[in-house]
Amino acid sequence: MIPARVQPVLDEVRPLADAFAASGHRLYLVGGIVRDLLLGRELGPAADIDLTTDADPATTKRLVAPHVDALWTQGERFGTIGVKRGDRTFEITTHRADSYDPASRKPAVAFGDDIAEDLARRDFTVNAMALSLPVPELIDPYEGAADLAANRLRTPLSPDVSFTDDPLRMLRAARFIAGYGLEPDPELVAAVRTHAHRLEIVSAERIRDELDKLLMLPDPSAGLWFAVDTGLADLFLPELAAMRLEQDPIHHHKDVLAHTIAVVAKTKPNRIVRLAALLHDVGKPKTRSFTDGGVTFHHHEVVGARMARDRMQALKYSNDDVEAVRQLVYLHLRFHTYRLGWTDAAVRRFVRDAGDQLDELIELTRCDVTTRNQRKASALARRMDELEERIRELEAQEALQAIRPDLDGRQVMDHLGIGPGRHVGQALDMLLELRLDEGPLGEEEAFRRLDAWWADRPR
Repeated sequence: MIPARVQPVLDEVRPLADAFAASGHRLYLVGGIVRDLLLGRELGPAADIDLTTDADPATTKRLVAPHVDALWTQGERFGTIGVKRGDRTFEITTHRADSYDPASRKPAVAFGDDIAEDLARRDFTVNAMALSLPVPELIDPYEGAADLAANRLRTPLSPDVSFTDDPLRMLRAARFIAGYGLEPDPELVAAVRTHAHRLEIVSAERIRDELDKLLMLPDPSAGLWFAVDTGLADLFLPELAAMRLEQDPIHHHKDVLAHTIAVVAKTKPNRIVRLAALLHDVGKPKTRSFTDGGVTFHHHEVVGARMARDRMQALKYSNDDVEAVRQLVYLHLRFHTYRLGWTDAAVRRFVRDAGDQLDELIELTRCDVTTRNQRKASALARRMDELEERIRELEAQEALQAIRPDLDGRQVMDHLGIGPGRHVGQALDMLLELRLDEGPLGEEEAFRRLDAWWADRPR
């Protein structure tokens, strides 16, 4: 019996399904939508619906044209016709019977007419289910529904075949482990360890996008541990496994990787913050040293900022993403430099340095506290509350996000009678430091300080 929650989806698809049935063809809901409907997850108003059919792409275009508002064919050579009906987007793909060259990440596209063969080429059994239309019947040749019920992650075919076909599926497994609470089948885990090296043939862009999807889950922890434990992370983020530092029997310092994954899990699912959390301590292995007082990681934020930049560039992140994460990694310890309280000057500098990433820096700083010492954690939280309150107080008096010197470059040049050059920049830097330390000076006082600086400057 089909659950009542499925009926609205069937109603949306019915005009298309009836058109295919009238021409002697079959249409099926397929993949993630079937999985999520079985789990009782609601289909969002903006979610796409995937369908598969035994009709070839040309026939699909002819059958759907009278029933849709828009149609596009960019994916036609792969068997996919995209359509829009009302506010909903549908992708209708002809059954596939692809074959893969092990040396390539791209399949040799072949169309088929067997739904079971089509489902066999999909990544996991929980995604290898279909619902026939217009009369709904679950097509589940690989027992995906049973695997969902048992919280088990398997591949329809041998995992060796599946991961050879598309190595990115190994990283996708991490996402399904974390996102659906699935336990990977031992054979799947063994296959990932064996074939992890094949991730080398997958483009950096595809790996980046899959990593982002993993990081945006409510709790990515299980997926990150899977990627590290199987050696998969070594292929796209080797800095992660490097943070699994051995426990020192004398100093008993924390394992940096465990701390990192805990920080990622604590942060809100903001992509930039999650990336910064993942990379904020990557500089620790290179800066670790032992002293009588314990283990130290001096300047790991400086080293880590460079490493984060390099790794994100290798994964083809945008320049804006790279700079945002680099800055957060570089600044993630800044809060701890103000141990004696938050003076106005300290607050101004913190806000100035954080720039557009102020909220993200505060989020990262709060979540970077994973100590089990409740007294220490509470003290740090109180200091963070104090900082945010001081920011609000000063923001009410000054435009902290737009702090500028009290004079601009033209005023400096006119007053000193000089043209553009390095002296103007030095004067503005001096005035900005005064502004940060003392707050607004006013023009008269700023000109007086400028005269004093100009008179005392080295000749």
